[in-house]
Amino acid sequence: MTDQASKPETKATETDRGYWTANVRIIAVCLVIWAIVSFGFGILLRPLLAGISVGGTDLGFWFAQQGSILVFLALIFFYAWRMNKLDREYGVDEG
Repeated sequence: MTDQASKPETKATETDRGYWTANVRIIAVCLVIWAIVSFGFGILLRPLLAGISVGGTDLGFWFAQQGSILVFLALIFFYAWRMNKLDREYGVDEG
């Protein structure tokens, strides 16, 4: 005796796929930006950025110490804003 009402819906709809595709795309873009800023500007491109002065130090050092953290915080706020907008578009918002 199995109860059909107690089984969760396992088939993903086209709307679900669209939502998660957009969600994963946003996450991927944010991760790429974070990797470029933290690893690229802070480590790989530091010698090229050494000639540019920001706050008494070179730009490469600034990105390694503070810039990557500030970009990470900006990405968190961007992700929250964009996901709220996406949730409203797909009708899964909390409010």
